[in-house]
Amino acid sequence: MTELTAAIASQFARSTLGHIGKPFPYKMDLVLNGPEDARLPSAFHPIFYGSFDWHSCVHGWWQIMRLARLFPDMAEAADIFARADTMLVPEKVAVERAFLDRPLSAGFERPYGWAWLLALHAELERHDGPWAAALEPLALAFAARFHDFLPKLTYPLRVGTHFNISFALVLAGEWAEKRDPALTALIAQKARGWFAQDRDCQAWEPGGDEFLSSALTEALLMSRVLPGHEFADWFDGFLPAAAQGRPASLFTPAIVSDRSDGKIAHLDGLNLSRAWCWRAIAAALGPEHPVAQPAEQTARQHLEASLPHVTGDYMGEHWLATFALLALE
Repeated sequence: MTELTAAIASQFARSTLGHIGKPFPYKMDLVLNGPEDARLPSAFHPIFYGSFDWHSCVHGWWQIMRLARLFPDMAEAADIFARADTMLVPEKVAVERAFLDRPLSAGFERPYGWAWLLALHAELERHDGPWAAALEPLALAFAARFHDFLPKLTYPLRVGTHFNISFALVLAGEWAEKRDPALTALIAQKARGWFAQDRDCQAWEPGGDEFLSSALTEALLMSRVLPGHEFADWFDGFLPAAAQGRPASLFTPAIVSDRSDGKIAHLDGLNLSRAWCWRAIAAALGPEHPVAQPAEQTARQHLEASLPHVTGDYMGEHWLATFALLALE
């Protein structure tokens, strides 16, 4: 199965509803400034205290709100909207926003969580409800952080984990497109400056705990900032043997040896995020490009490798459905 269906949407929604409010286990991103900071995560994050960590809770909310919009008749939609009415409210957003003003908080969730919060805000704006307006102060705070951070980021972050800058800027760029022209221009400027001259990517990946492809997220970002013909020319130089399935590492699903190990389970996310990237890259190149067909086939192979494992162990279950939704949609 390589397309999103109502049955899959319900499965994902049920799973995510089961963990966005689950307080433990929880991995806190907190610098303690004194003994008064020894408090429960919900004291700092009254909205995003579930799903094992802050960013997973944020994109868990993105996922269920998106599913409820795409499949408004699914049985889980009423529960999703009821929870949104309780959780996505100004007073709780204010506490989440205040956390950013704490000393030593500049690096909190940078840049992955920042980008997912903007994606959640963009999704909420597509709904007929008060939730986007409630979340807006937090979204604007993270947009301001991108404005401050990107000019001083001399070198791109090319890793396959949460620090990957290309993935973050794809999501941030989607938010900024209709809301922040200056951020849109800044993202395009930085992407061109970092990546425009990249040629013959060797794609030495995946690393043992990565859930993003450094090569493919870079290509996806460039597809967003370059016009169609310019992107195709850039891509042909970046991955000149892609039509022949090389480098093979980008066309071969990752092996996940232990799904109870939270870091090794990242590799299921790599398969799902690669499927998303390959599909989006194929669409940007167009059906006549020689890479389009192998890209679509590779996306299917990556989906088949990891879609059956979205649920089953909490180390993957608390976040994988989000990346499955990206790939399927």
